[in-house]
Amino acid sequence: MKDNQPQSLNQESTNAIASKNKPFLEKVKVKAGLEDIFDARDISEVVFRAMRDLMSTEASDRVSDELKGSKAVPSEDQSLQDDISELWKDTNPIVSFLSRIRPVLKVDDETFLFRIRQEGGVQRGIDPELVVTAVFSATKDELSKDRIQEIGEALPGKIRQLWENA
Repeated sequence: MKDNQPQSLNQESTNAIASKNKPFLEKVKVKAGLEDIFDARDISEVVFRAMRDLMSTEASDRVSDELKGSKAVPSEDQSLQDDISELWKDTNPIVSFLSRIRPVLKVDDETFLFRIRQEGGVQRGIDPELVVTAVFSATKDELSKDRIQEIGEALPGKIRQLWENA
C-alpha cells in the first residue's frame, strides 16, 4: 500500500516552516507518529466523532462549514480526496441523524480518551493523547479563532488543555 501513495506522503518532513502548508492528513500522520495516511484518516474521523458528541448541532455545523473546501490530502486515491468537512461528518446515516436530535453528551476526560483508544484502533505504543493532539493541531490550522474558541468551550478539562496546547 505504501508503494501506491503519492511520493510527497512518503517523505517525512522535519521542517516546521512548511507545517501550516502540509495537507491535513499528512500533519496528523507525522505529528501522531502513525505509519500511514489511512490510519490518520481513520483516527481523525474517530476524534471528530468524539468532538461532535460534545457540541451542539449548530456548533458542529459551523465547524463543518469552515472545513469545506480544504482538502484532506492531494491523492489519486478517491478515499483520501474528500474535504476535511467530509471527515467531520458521521458516515453512518442513522448515527448522523440521531446525533442531530439528541442533546449534547456530557463526557469526562477519561471517557473521551477511552473512546479514542477503543474506536480509533490506535497503533500499539502510540499514546492516544498524542493522536488527539495531532488531530487537534491539524484541525486548528483550518479554523477561525471563533470556531477554535467555540470547540474549546465544549471540551472537558484535560481534553480542553490538549486542544488549547495543540
